[in-house]
Amino acid sequence: MSALKSFKLTNRSPKAPIKKLPSSVDLTADATVEDLKILIAKAVGISDHNRIGIYDPTTKKTLKDRKARLSEESGVAAAHEVLVKDMGPQIAWKTVFVIEYLGPIIIHALALALRPYLYKGAPEPLDLSPTQWLGFAMFQLHFLKREFETLFVHKFSANTMPVFNVFKNSIFYWALSGVLCAYNIYSPSSLAAKADQPLIDYIGVAIFLISETMNATVHWYLSSLRSAGGTERKIPVGYGFGIVTCPNYMYEILSWVGVILATRDWSVVVFIASGAAQMGPWGKGKEKAYRKEFGDRYKKKRYVMLPGIY
Repeated sequence: MSALKSFKLTNRSPKAPIKKLPSSVDLTADATVEDLKILIAKAVGISDHNRIGIYDPTTKKTLKDRKARLSEESGVAAAHEVLVKDMGPQIAWKTVFVIEYLGPIIIHALALALRPYLYKGAPEPLDLSPTQWLGFAMFQLHFLKREFETLFVHKFSANTMPVFNVFKNSIFYWALSGVLCAYNIYSPSSLAAKADQPLIDYIGVAIFLISETMNATVHWYLSSLRSAGGTERKIPVGYGFGIVTCPNYMYEILSWVGVILATRDWSVVVFIASGAAQMGPWGKGKEKAYRKEFGDRYKKKRYVMLPGIY
């Protein structure tokens, strides 16, 4: 059995301290972040150990990898201390993703069903154009694919997130890709309603299908690099990883370029531009993590998601 080491426990938030938090705990050298969370939750009477947030005492950053050994976290090992915070009620990552992606699926279907009421003042006829039906199919296919990946492909490094995040995250998808895009694309006055150049539709569909396929392939590949329930990271190769850090983001953006071409709608530009603004920092974070963990074994990338641009 590994020798026990004592770690000081300090409340991360003095204004909202965890009551009955022990001043210290004794841990073995191979104890993980999750082990410590379970130990603290039991000591303070919190039923869900995922509520416990563990932070580096020097950087004040959360220790996200629940399988990481505390003895291998430099700041923690040097100070023999961790900061602790009650993160509040939690919800599973998978559940949050399912809710996020379900919104656009339902909203676009409702928009079609309610068109006579949404566009009362519009001149007849209210029949959807072939291009509008194409836009509907693209949105449904994209988000149904995401639901499938959430349930059967993705392996999450964290178990849960704060419940509040489900509302914050869902607003983006429900409001932008849901309400904004649906209302504009299915309008009788939209460019999609008036579209009369099938060649543009064909090009948009081709870009969309190829990009969706490649995005799904990358997601499957990334999932294959991690064991069930694990948080380990490996150096990905192929499928676009040789040119950008996150080719799944690249294919995601290209997929929406296909939707933009087919629908000719500004609302889709707003949605994916907002999404790209979020994916950029995430990609930079992944590049930084790869460089830190793998050093010279990892081929550094200049661009994280769009070659020559970002």
